[in-house]
Amino acid sequence: MIRFLLILYALTTTVLINGQTRKGEDSNFQKWKNENMSLDERTAAYNNFIERNYLYSKPDSVAFHTKKLMNFSIKENFNLGVARAHVLNGNSKLVQSFFPEARFEYEKAIETYKQIDDLRGLGICYANMGSTYNYQSNHPKALIFYLKALKIFQKDDFNLGIAGTSNNIGILYQLFFDYDNALKYYKIAETIHSKDNDLKGLVIVYTNMAGIYDEQDKDSIAQEYYQNSINLSNKISYKSGLAIAKSGLGSYYKKRNNIELALSNYKSSIVLNREIGDNYGLAQTLSFIGLVYTYENKPDRALKYCEEAISIIDDYESIRERLDIYWCLYESFKLKNNATKSLYYHELYLVTSDSLKKQETTKKLQRMEFEKEVLADSLQQVEKGLKVEMLHQTEINEKKRNTSIALAGGFFFLLLSGGLYSRWNYVKKSKAIIEKEKDRSDNLLLNILPFEIAEELKAKGSADARDFDLVSILFTDFKGFTEASEKLTAKELIGEINVCFKAFDLICEVYKIEKIKTIGDAFMAAGGLPVPFDDSVKNTVLAALEMQEFINTRLEEKELINETAFKMRVGIHTGPVVAGIVGVKKFQYDVWGDTVNTASRMESSGETGKVNVSEVTYNLLKNDTDFIFESRGKIRAKGKGEIEMYFISKS
Repeated sequence: MIRFLLILYALTTTVLINGQTRKGEDSNFQKWKNENMSLDERTAAYNNFIERNYLYSKPDSVAFHTKKLMNFSIKENFNLGVARAHVLNGNSKLVQSFFPEARFEYEKAIETYKQIDDLRGLGICYANMGSTYNYQSNHPKALIFYLKALKIFQKDDFNLGIAGTSNNIGILYQLFFDYDNALKYYKIAETIHSKDNDLKGLVIVYTNMAGIYDEQDKDSIAQEYYQNSINLSNKISYKSGLAIAKSGLGSYYKKRNNIELALSNYKSSIVLNREIGDNYGLAQTLSFIGLVYTYENKPDRALKYCEEAISIIDDYESIRERLDIYWCLYESFKLKNNATKSLYYHELYLVTSDSLKKQETTKKLQRMEFEKEVLADSLQQVEKGLKVEMLHQTEINEKKRNTSIALAGGFFFLLLSGGLYSRWNYVKKSKAIIEKEKDRSDNLLLNILPFEIAEELKAKGSADARDFDLVSILFTDFKGFTEASEKLTAKELIGEINVCFKAFDLICEVYKIEKIKTIGDAFMAAGGLPVPFDDSVKNTVLAALEMQEFINTRLEEKELINETAFKMRVGIHTGPVVAGIVGVKKFQYDVWGDTVNTASRMESSGETGKVNVSEVTYNLLKNDTDFIFESRGKIRAKGKGEIEMYFISKS
């Protein structure tokens, strides 16, 4: 899988002193202490001192210093210093992923900048507000703030702000696969960075553009932009940008089956990631190399890289990366004929994959399409809203331009990753990440328990067993599974079962019946629990018929190409059951009772290609004109004696 390499800008508050940025923490601190310098110069120097020495390495320490800056500015009635303190606090919260807290600080700064009519400071706050929403995937709101910032920066002729914000807008469109608009904004940023000879900015934009051209299979252009990014990174010793570009170029070559060059670039990226301490990027690239070695049938080398990757990735919220690593480990142990570990990692892969349910993916795609329309419309809305404000702000700003020291800006770089997924440079110890982990845990819990039971378990720490009077139990089983397994490889066998059970999962969702479990090649579901509803019996039968239809169709397709496929029996019985959670470790929601045993006999006494139901189920549906019944008479069932059975089909 090719990783999208998106780099997001957020503006800092580095300021220009006497026309040029001066480096050196000692000189900045000395200026801050020098009472003979102006308030503007002193607060600007302390601002730079805090930013360079604490914002990235010790963001939780920023508040201690900004409090001093704030108190000093309030005492001296110097509002620009107050605004700078708020922006610094906001940036430190953004670095730590405390997004609501960051917005609170930016809003305070916005109020102050409006009071002192500082147009550029206002633009910086709008841009950073947009970034907080971007990281939380609220893309329409992010775009609104980015566009506000862009308009202000254009009026103020602030090229650095225009370029950075254009890049961020390009990322939004790239996330929606609107490559034309994404490239439009990236090229704006590219033009400005080239004009200003901002090589680090060019590295960022070139890498983002290369990702688009790679996805569009524009090979020569993608390669050119990756190489440009690499050359510039080497020229300015920008290791972070070089690591990302190298990894992207590695994926470019892997996609085109040039394994030697893919590995060479991946390994270069690993060296750089280790040097700069980017463990997230390191884990990603390690997994990419491991996957390459599995394709090359070199399991020992693959394990070396993927086992290191899994040891690192546990510190991050990274479902997509876990999938890659689990697959790598599964393939590696399978190649080494280690069935136990191979199946273990395959199970982890399936569990993780299930957390990205098809229905969730569909919802996200639908939401993205909606948001895309909002994004397209928001440009016009923002432009209308800004006209009056911009005229007023521009007039005032022109009067003050020759007397005020403008905020300039360095940029700090936070990285977004892969296929549509975020990349960060800082370990996520914040409340936002705790909330994400909670959501992830909730999703995994809902993947093994019904919603109502999961909520009870979270509220009470336990879930009571319940009696249900009328539940339809459905069992499926593949006939000739053992014989089929002798004709298929382990991968083919598991793959075929997975295809079938995924289809069954979706069918269960459509008919609102609960999947209970799979046992080998058997599938069990129930209609009418954990919340009873009308037509649960009918829905269970309709689901069974659709499952059987899927299997029959797949059998026909496989036979046409001389491949092995399964035949299946399905049985249903309706009656009372007890349902609840089993155990305290690896617990699962399960059902018990004679109804379950009878339903199992309905399946084992059935025939392939048909749905076999009990007399109880028949009596509940016999007057429904949607079904046709074929009486089988009394059939002997193991442990049950003779039972009246019926084949059921749609009318």
